[in-house]
Amino acid sequence: MALSAGTRRTVACLLVGLGALLIVAAVMIPTYTVSKLAKTPLDLEITTVASNDRGSESLVLDSKSLTTPEGSAKVDTGVNLISQRYLTVEDPSDASEMTIQAGQTLRRVDKQGDTGLLTATVDRVTIDRVNGMPVDTDPNGSIAVTVDKNGDSIADPVQHTGLQYRFPIGTEQKTYPYFDINARNTFDINYVEETEINNMKVYHFQQNIPMTNMWDVVQAPTNKITLPAAKWGVDGGDEPVTMTRWYTNTRDVWVEPQTGTIIKGGEQIHLYYARSGDKPEVTALKSNLIFDEPTIESQISVAKENIDKLSLYGRVLPIVFGVLGAIALIAGLVLGIRGGSRPAPATRGGTPAQPDSGSAANHDVDDAPTEQININKRP
Repeated sequence: MALSAGTRRTVACLLVGLGALLIVAAVMIPTYTVSKLAKTPLDLEITTVASNDRGSESLVLDSKSLTTPEGSAKVDTGVNLISQRYLTVEDPSDASEMTIQAGQTLRRVDKQGDTGLLTATVDRVTIDRVNGMPVDTDPNGSIAVTVDKNGDSIADPVQHTGLQYRFPIGTEQKTYPYFDINARNTFDINYVEETEINNMKVYHFQQNIPMTNMWDVVQAPTNKITLPAAKWGVDGGDEPVTMTRWYTNTRDVWVEPQTGTIIKGGEQIHLYYARSGDKPEVTALKSNLIFDEPTIESQISVAKENIDKLSLYGRVLPIVFGVLGAIALIAGLVLGIRGGSRPAPATRGGTPAQPDSGSAANHDVDDAPTEQININKRP
C-alpha cells in the first residue's frame, strides 16, 4: 500500500535523523571510547613463570659452604631454577594511574622449602595507565627484599624511573628507559627487531645492565662478606679477604605493540663475588631464565583480548555505524525528495482536479481524483 505524503515526510525525517546520529556515533566512538579502552586495565592479575634454559649453564653458590668450618666455597652446576612473579593492581589506582605490586621469587627446584629459596622481592610502583611510565610523585614505589621478626616484608622507598611490567599502548620501534629492580636504576632497552611468537607480531627489545656493585645499591650483609682467603678458594690461607657481590644482566623482552603486553621475557643474569668488578672470582648465580610456554600462551591471550576490544570500538563499530548511517541518510533524502515532487492528478479533460475547498485539509495528492457526474432524472 502506497504511503501518504505526510507519512513519507515523517519517515524521511526519521531516516535522516537516524543516519546523522549513526554517523556522529561513528566519529565519536574512536575518539572517546577508544581513549577510555587504550589504558592498562585495572583488573590485572598475572602470574608469569620462567625457568632456566636447559641448553645453557646454570650455576648457584651453595651458601652453606661459606659457613662450614672446612672446605672452600662450592658452586653447584646444572641447577634447575624457577622464577615466579605474581602481579596485581593495588591502591591507589584510578582512571589515569595504577599501582602495580609484583611479588617475585627465585628458587632451585632440587631443594624444598626455604632451603631452595634464593631470592624474594616485593616491588610496588605507581604508573601512568597509558604510557606505562612511573608517575612523578616522590617516592612513586618501594622494594622489599627483607622481612622483620614477624615475617612481614620491610619495604624501602625507591624512586622508579622507567618502564617495567608494561610497555606503552602503541609501542614504537625505538629505545625506552627500563628500570631494573636489582640495580635499582634505569638503563636503556633498545629495539632489536620485529618478529613473531606463535603467529603474533611482537617487537623484540634488549637491555644490557653493566656490572653493578650491589653494596652501593643496598648495604645488605650478603652484598659484602669477609672470609678467609682459603674459604673463598683464593691464595692467602687464613688471611681475611673482603669480597663484594656484583651484578650484570642481559634482558630480552618481546612486546605486542598495540597493547604494550610483554609476551615473552628472558634474563641472562650473573651475580658474583669479587674484589674488583671486572674480575669475577666466586659465582653466586649464573643462569638464563626464560618465560615458559604456558606463560607465553597466557600473555598472548591477554593481548588478544585487549586487541579485540580496541578493534571493535576503534574500527568495526565505526565502519558499521558509518555505513548504516550513510544508507539511512541517503534513503531519507531520496524518500523526502520523491514524496515532495509528485505531480497533481488530472481530470479526464486534462484540467487538474480542484479539491473541494471545504475538504482540502482532509485529502492529499495521492488520493484518487473525484469526478462529479450529473444524472438527469426522468420527470
